Amino acid sequence: MPESLRTRFERLAFNLFPAYFGTGGRISFIASDWREVQVEVPLSLRTRNYVGTIFGGSMFGAADPILMLMLIRNLGPDYVVWDKAAAIRFLKPGRSTLRARFVLPEEELEEIRGALVGRRSVDRVYSVRLVDAEGLACAEVEKTIHVRRADGAAAAGAAPGGATPGRPGPARRPARRAPRPPPPRRRDRPRP
Repeated sequence: MPESLRTRFERLAFNLFPAYFGTGGRISFIASDWREVQVEVPLSLRTRNYVGTIFGGSMFGAADPILMLMLIRNLGPDYVVWDKAAAIRFLKPGRSTLRARFVLPEEELEEIRGALVGRRSVDRVYSVRLVDAEGLACAEVEKTIHVRRADGAAAAGAAPGGATPGRPGPARRPARRAPRPPPPRRRDRPRP
């Protein structure tokens, strides 16, 4: 699916966002439905490490937020999506521009929604490779994404208050108390 005017603007804005800009990577494509995103990490002065190859932190940083954003955009406001864990495995030095292609099929979204019908949350593991111009993988990033329903209900027919049949509802937090005043200051004693 091609980029829309909106996703082109979002791509430009995201590439200028300071936290992402600092990685040295850039998003080169966002499908209009956010089911495909392509990322590039060029070998440049900003991404070059001490030995002249692409810095591993740039590779990881460029790939880090993409899957979470894709899931947030595709699942919508009824779901809460968070990064839970991540790992990167370096396979060979990156000596030229690296590219990663993130794809989120409809079947994966349906599987997540289906898994959350009877459970409170689900963790999904995704893997993406950063490849060079010849198609050789230089690094592999593995992300664990935590997804839960925004209302906290595990089943569609949950009782009011988030309780499901056979399970108690969420514990209520006690009312917040006003903060205590600081203890009186001790006066410094004169030194002999």
